[in-house]
Amino acid sequence: MKTHKVKTGVVGVGSLGQHHARIYSELSNVELVGVYDVDPSRAKEIANTFKTHPFDSIEAFAEQVEAASVVVPTYLHRDVAGTLIEQGLHLLVEKPIASTTTEAEELVTLAEDKKVILQVGHIERFNPAFRYLEQAAKQPRFIEAHRLAPYPPPREGLLPRGIEVNVILDLMIHDLEVILHLVQSEVKEVHAVGVPALSPSEDIANVRLSFENGCVANITASRISPERMRKIRVFLEDAYISLDYQNQSGELFRKTGPGITSESVPIEKGEPLLNELGSFVECVAHHGEPVVSGEHAAKALKLAAFITHRLREGSS
Repeated sequence: MKTHKVKTGVVGVGSLGQHHARIYSELSNVELVGVYDVDPSRAKEIANTFKTHPFDSIEAFAEQVEAASVVVPTYLHRDVAGTLIEQGLHLLVEKPIASTTTEAEELVTLAEDKKVILQVGHIERFNPAFRYLEQAAKQPRFIEAHRLAPYPPPREGLLPRGIEVNVILDLMIHDLEVILHLVQSEVKEVHAVGVPALSPSEDIANVRLSFENGCVANITASRISPERMRKIRVFLEDAYISLDYQNQSGELFRKTGPGITSESVPIEKGEPLLNELGSFVECVAHHGEPVVSGEHAAKALKLAAFITHRLREGSS
């Protein structure tokens, strides 16, 4: 029996969107129908690379595909994703889901009304290191996360990629979504500090969250670091887990008698974006629930927006 191939496409084929197109072109249960970008020459270049079609309008694109990745700047998410949802497309929207909580809620409601899948690209949830953590870290008591990156390079005629939002929405939101998922409790208290350095908004920030169930999380994010780092440590009642998302490695530390022993954790390495897009396509093909739904992403955005408000309130 011939298997149905999900007809996919990508809107926005810049530095990240090109990888969405690459992976769709490689998945056996997918037909990469085409790509659309506001820069027609870029769309043509990526289409040629992955042997697909460059569309000259988003409307023409929407008529030919059933599922798509939206990989455009955050401030365009509401308009672009909204247009495609209105046409009945299932979507994977890169994080954050939108620029504001209102826009996020509008997209979630619209997707529900149109009965389409809305998944959001919180990619660490598909990192093999996190998959181990999700199984092992039940009832965390304290969490520490660090996410550091160099400042984005300049682009000719454009702002550096990502700085249309602050570092909380750009980088920290990954950890906020992960921590909300692990803790499964309401946030009780927020302490936040952050400062701009090279862009108009915060480039480095530290946040301390206290949850109703007693868990505490300390989170640091910077996009002005000379090094890259994506690490998380989760402390449990009698052990703690230290994971490196970047290297997909980790250690488990246990209390044994008067001391502590450590062991490497079993992680089968893989490409998180491949896992994420594969999961999205499976959801579309079998009408499943996405791992990171629009509702999950909207909740993380709501917390990120509150943190931004709190740190600016503190610095005024």
